[in-house]
Amino acid sequence: MISVAAELAGMHPQTLRIYEQKGLITPARTPKNTRLYSEEDIVRLRYIQRLTTDLGMNLAGVEKVIELEGQIESLHDRIARLRDEMEAVTRRLHEEVDAVHKSYKRELVLLPRNKVAIAHNRKKAER
Repeated sequence: MISVAAELAGMHPQTLRIYEQKGLITPARTPKNTRLYSEEDIVRLRYIQRLTTDLGMNLAGVEKVIELEGQIESLHDRIARLRDEMEAVTRRLHEEVDAVHKSYKRELVLLPRNKVAIAHNRKKAER
């Protein structure tokens, strides 16, 4: 309830109503429209309080900070998805390269050292 949340966050209940009007907090509601604050809501209220009290931000600044933090979180999620995608593509590429290498016909015949030298000398002489 709003009175308990206000006490836990160290704020006046009217402050919580203002934060809700500004869209900074969105508590759940009962069927009779009573506000229900979660633990996460209380943490967010304390965070807003730190921004306004300790850093001297106004509510517009707090809104912007929260918006930017949401964007950062979305970007981190996107980076993680792209990293996973890149790793999957890299694995597939390595598998394809390995398959190509395995498809080569390997018909190499090792010659003894002296025959290698003779073959080398023949090639020199043919030039």
